[in-house]
Amino acid sequence: MFLSSTEQTALKACFAWLAEDLGEREIRERVGQATLELFRADHFASFVWNPQRREFGECVQINMSPSNLTDYQAWFQYNDPITFFLQARRHATLVSEVMPRSSFVRTAFFNDFLARDGLHWGINLHAFDGTEALGDLRIWRGRTRNDFDARDKMLLDLLEPAFVAALRRAKKPAGPPQVQTTETLATLSPREKEVAQCVCRGLTDKEIARMLNISLPSVRTYMGRLFEKLGVHRRAGLARLADRFH
Repeated sequence: MFLSSTEQTALKACFAWLAEDLGEREIRERVGQATLELFRADHFASFVWNPQRREFGECVQINMSPSNLTDYQAWFQYNDPITFFLQARRHATLVSEVMPRSSFVRTAFFNDFLARDGLHWGINLHAFDGTEALGDLRIWRGRTRNDFDARDKMLLDLLEPAFVAALRRAKKPAGPPQVQTTETLATLSPREKEVAQCVCRGLTDKEIARMLNISLPSVRTYMGRLFEKLGVHRRAGLARLADRFH
């Protein structure tokens, strides 16, 4: 399959995020941004299916109205004519494959929910670990674009194993951090301590970059140094050391 330079860059970014030891929500946020570029798309949303409550929650969104998504979680998801069919496919699937376009555009789900945010052409991937729903990728294009195609499905399916593996890793509890001596903590620079404090507050890399007025690559460099110096491998392990960064 031929990939343009833009597609190659976006695909590499997807696999790079999926290889990192990130939290579950941050995985979906970063992959969402990269897939918008990869598929020349306009809107993204991701949810996690909760079988006990029988609903989709833990929403991540890009270029969608928060109030509209609140309506989705309160009402539209219970009157959704497509998502359960897409979820049942267990692989990348176009919305037009589960409901003819002529029928879809007459539904209240399309006119009163999707079209309000400009979502017209969709493709979904719902990730599972056995029978457990891990999370989904809902990618949409606007009205003036074309529908997704078989090539787009192949690209999205290419990401699926790494997406599942990353979400599966994120759900595993982090091991106990190594006991840190005063000497080890003293090796942290002031900036590394600031980044550590932000992580302990639950901020994402993007939020840390904005708060500290540094670039995103710089945040990730500091994170790498923190993991190496403190002997932790996940953000959760770093957060357990919160009281030592003051």
